[in-house]
This record gives sequence, structure tokens and C-alpha cells, in this order.
Amino acid sequence: MNLFASLMRTVVPIVAGLLISLAARVGLDLDDATATAYVTAAITAAYYALWRALEELAGRIGWEPLRTLAGVLLGWAKPPQYEQPTTVPVKVKLNVDAEGLARDVAAVVQRSGGRLQ
Repeated sequence: MNLFASLMRTVVPIVAGLLISLAARVGLDLDDATATAYVTAAITAAYYALWRALEELAGRIGWEPLRTLAGVLLGWAKPPQYEQPTTVPVKVKLNVDAEGLARDVAAVVQRSGGRLQ
């Protein structure tokens, strides 16, 4: 779900920038495709920066309606929450016998709570 939210927060501003630049093009005489591409990129970046900054500001001051609006206009109602991977320091002392190695592996598994990645 976090990946989907992250992708939506990227795609929606790009589409919005494209639509805004197309609307602006109707009123402007732009024949050069390169100029159109630059305008599209600039408008997209400005759109994203504006709504992302407002979303961050609204989160800091606790104004949820603005935060929700900014999030929706970025493609997802709230910023994605990325999980921090669980890391466990592993110290393995290799013994010459299989029983010692099995004890060490069991100790590592026990310390990690059974969650090894």
C-alpha cells in the first residue's frame, strides 16, 4: 500500500502539471515542443512544491483540513508511512562442531524474536 501511495503522489502532480500547461498553452503561442516540455516540467515542480509545502505546514500546525486537501491534490490523502526495516546485530562465532554452530544460530534467532530477514 505504501508503494501505491508513493506512486500516486508522484503521478497525480505530473498529470496536474500537464493539464495546467495544456490549459496555459491554449492562451499562448508555443510552437516549440522543447519549450512546452520545459514549461510542463516547471509547472509540475511548482505544483508539487506548493502542495507538499502546504501539507507539511498544515501537519506542523495541526490544521487537518488543509493537510487533507493538499494530500488529495498530491494524489493521496496523507504522506506515505515507510516501515523501518528491523535490524538485529548478528555476532556469529563459528565453532568447529555442528552443535556449537546450531547453538549460535539458535541464540541469534532468539535475540531477533524469530524475525530474521
